Amino acid sequence: MVLLTIKQYLDSPKLRISSKLEIVIPWKKKVEGMVPNIFTRGKENSNMGLIDVILSESNISYAIKRVKSNKGAPGVDKMTVNEIDEYFKQNWNDIKKTILAKRYKPQPVRRVYIPKENGKQRPLGIPTVVDRVIQQAIAQELSRIYEPMFSDNSYGFRPGRSQHDAMMKTLEHLNNGYEWVIDLDIEAYFDTVNHDKLISILREKVNDSITLHLIRKFLQAGILENGLVKPPIKGMPQGGPLSPILSNIYLDKFDKELEMRGLHFVRYADDSNIFVKSEMSANRVMKSITSWLERKLFLEVSATKTKVVRPTDSNFLGFTYWKNQSEWVCRPNNKSKRRLYNKCRQELIRKKCVALPLATTFKRINEIVRGWINYYRIGIMKEFMRKFGEWLRHKIRVIILKQWKTITKIYKCLMYYNIQQKCNINKEKVYAVANTRLGLYKQANGNVINFILNPKLLAKAKGDRPGLVNPLEYYLR
Repeated sequence: MVLLTIKQYLDSPKLRISSKLEIVIPWKKKVEGMVPNIFTRGKENSNMGLIDVILSESNISYAIKRVKSNKGAPGVDKMTVNEIDEYFKQNWNDIKKTILAKRYKPQPVRRVYIPKENGKQRPLGIPTVVDRVIQQAIAQELSRIYEPMFSDNSYGFRPGRSQHDAMMKTLEHLNNGYEWVIDLDIEAYFDTVNHDKLISILREKVNDSITLHLIRKFLQAGILENGLVKPPIKGMPQGGPLSPILSNIYLDKFDKELEMRGLHFVRYADDSNIFVKSEMSANRVMKSITSWLERKLFLEVSATKTKVVRPTDSNFLGFTYWKNQSEWVCRPNNKSKRRLYNKCRQELIRKKCVALPLATTFKRINEIVRGWINYYRIGIMKEFMRKFGEWLRHKIRVIILKQWKTITKIYKCLMYYNIQQKCNINKEKVYAVANTRLGLYKQANGNVINFILNPKLLAKAKGDRPGLVNPLEYYLR
């Protein structure tokens, strides 16, 4: 519980007053622990302005801790996260003075690109570690202010909320009869955020000129690319600690508009699904919402990606939907399945893997498979896991046979595991398999090798080599 003024209460209609005139915050457990004393600042900070709280020793110390734990690459100044403590110990007083005097100038962000599935590249901006600490300190306080006000239908970049929570909410809407989906896609959202509009939205709750000036400076920090610094006119670079909370603050206006219209929706970052009961309603809502976003938030909605679809044609957070006999369920979409195959295929390139010990290959494959399954576990994918497991073990058997190299060694190793596991396959069959003229791919797909190098054997740890994960068993456990 936290005591607030009447004005703060009026500004936060989601809060309710108890009999003791205390504000009851139902989301406390979800956001508790984000920053020290997120709901109560203590008596010593009660009269401090926002910028003073941002620059307080406890807030900065926690920001440094978060930046160090997140690691990350150096910015344009090449300073690493391991140098933060010493740098701030020597220079913090000077940095603080320049911020309070509105003379602090963030350094340009370093532009890097990461490949996307469609062949395009996603631009990221890497701030310096000093700028990351200050951004993190601002983000912590903004979260304290805005988190209780955010919509319950918003799930991205929020503590205590995940993609799984968002998917469960979408299934709830579908199973309540809202079986037409508006897949809303904002064109290059992070690159098109209007700076003036964002600052005006912030000014509604943040009554501190220094804080607003500092945020604008971070928005206007240049982008270093190909040796040249480009000053941004709009947008905010992805990659800094401040961008996620600012993106939610900007799109909270959109959330409130949808709620005011009584629409059922789920938003994760800039991905939104709106659920209605008829195709006619869906088309009407899509048209009006598109117009609203362009007029009010100066955002462009993708004409090609935004569409009205049935749930089975929808793609949200890597999932699509399927209706069984009683209810709607989710499952990984085809793009997500291909991503799993492609990642494993890159790690199982024969020339590369033959030169590596199986322990290294198994560790990397296990990380990929377990990570993928952990994310998509809420989906229905038993049959897919069975087929993928068969494919994965076949690729591993090819690598094992290639490492054994010679016919003699293949025969000796197969006989060793044949006897060890009591497979009872006669010598002649094993000899014939070892001496076959078939290529490795077909050889590894034979019944004898499949029976001897079975899933149980491959899943058994040996020395420093972990057992190969069985996708189906890991998913079902």
